[in-house]
Amino acid sequence: MSPTGVVVMAYGTPAGPDDVEAYYTHVRRGRPPTPELLADLVRRYEAIGGVSPLGRHTRAQAARLGAALDARSPGGFRVQVGYKHAPPFLEDSVEALVAAGVDQLVGLVLAPHYSAASVGEYLSRLRDRAARLAPGLVVSAVDDWHLEPAYLAFLVAEVRRCLSALPEATKVLFSAHSLPERVVAGADPYADQVAETGAAVAAELGLSPWSDWAVAWQSAGRTPEPWIGPDVLTVLDDLAGTGRAEGVVVCPCGFVSDHLEVLYDLDVEARVRAGEVGLAFARTAVVNDDPTVLGALAERVMTLAGATTARR
Repeated sequence: MSPTGVVVMAYGTPAGPDDVEAYYTHVRRGRPPTPELLADLVRRYEAIGGVSPLGRHTRAQAARLGAALDARSPGGFRVQVGYKHAPPFLEDSVEALVAAGVDQLVGLVLAPHYSAASVGEYLSRLRDRAARLAPGLVVSAVDDWHLEPAYLAFLVAEVRRCLSALPEATKVLFSAHSLPERVVAGADPYADQVAETGAAVAAELGLSPWSDWAVAWQSAGRTPEPWIGPDVLTVLDDLAGTGRAEGVVVCPCGFVSDHLEVLYDLDVEARVRAGEVGLAFARTAVVNDDPTVLGALAERVMTLAGATTARR
């Protein structure tokens, strides 16, 4: 039998300083950034060493997933990385897998929570390219994995570790990337899924809603339209101003790789703000290529591939 193709998808990042403008233009759907916006993004990359490690981590995650699949089904899967905003684009990965003769495709976005404007766009592009290259090729996808037990266990352990080093009056903030309010209006499940992740982790740790934990948003785009909130920085100011906490743990449950939104927006910007307002601060680690979590995602991929094969 031909192998199953697996497209592991992530946002993408510039390969180096010379690629920042092209990357930012792609993110902005072909509209070049203003000199001020470009300079601000370059400054943020410089603050974390000049280049985001997202590409390296994504490749490591795909390799870990591929190894887990190969251990369970030797030769049964072929894994390719594809990005939304940087080469290799996800369409290129679909093309490579189709050319290799895979008998079906499974898409996995390295983001736990579903929104039509985020994960939904990845999967739409995946299906569109597959339909053009190989009409009739079966395509399935992991739509979300925000309540994956292995992922929740990882977060529980990280929050517990951070809490152990902070004052008793510490609040846990579960954070994810903000989106424009218009995007998540109506039936979009994104905000609810982020809250469900936080609630599941908090329940395991015996944390009470609001007094012990809450959801906060981060990394809102620089556009005039309203984005969902409250922002992490606003919550830090509020906690300090009202005296409801002496410390804060930020658990970026919406992210599974160290990259700009974690290493700058939290480790630099939020940490500095917490210090300015007198709050002890800690940030939980993200998954990166954790073998247990990637093994659990491999099981989800195998289940989808097997279900598709059984329906033929």
